[in-house]
Amino acid sequence: MRNVARTSLVDAAIDELRREIAGGVWPVGTKIPSESQLAQSLGMSRLSVREAVRVLAHAGLLHTRQGDGTYVTATDESKVALRRRLDTAAAMDIIDVRRGLDLVAARLAAGRRTDADLAAMRETLARRDSAGRAGDLDGFADADVEFHLRVADAAHNALLGDLYRSMSDALRDSVRDQEQAALAPDTSHDDLLRAIEDGDAAAAVAVSVSILDQQEREL
Repeated sequence: MRNVARTSLVDAAIDELRREIAGGVWPVGTKIPSESQLAQSLGMSRLSVREAVRVLAHAGLLHTRQGDGTYVTATDESKVALRRRLDTAAAMDIIDVRRGLDLVAARLAAGRRTDADLAAMRETLARRDSAGRAGDLDGFADADVEFHLRVADAAHNALLGDLYRSMSDALRDSVRDQEQAALAPDTSHDDLLRAIEDGDAAAAVAVSVSILDQQEREL
């Protein structure tokens, strides 16, 4: 880390810490160095470092655990802002957005999926079905969202995958909110996997529309 000598030491510390986070020096979920270590590497006081950490925590990039330390929670403030917006979005708004993402993902996945993509989707769908039979709503919601992420990954479009991941928490919440309907047996996701496996883009899109229509009716 570069030694910092600028007029506003707090602003300088914020810029440097933000750069380290965005650059992947400290990946999401990792603990950053202590205040004293950061102060030494930046060449400034612990007070300036503490204020910089506080600002980045407020921005959603860091989270301080009392008695433990400070951890990276996000690498991009724009993603944090989107996540906060999604947290307050209406369920119908989320479904409307998914009509754009899911249909594109299904169509592209049908034409671009690999054997590895199909294996990942099968494994995730098996966990989803198992959790549903066991009445495990949290496990079901996690696997349901992961299945759709796998479909997005099979589209082999990095931007599409990032957009879908930015919505993952909101999607899990929407599944949990529809508890009884979510756990009811259905074959729609198996049909989606089959259409993607067959390379049938039209069928994959049609099944995706059906899934979202059903979710809309259950709101």
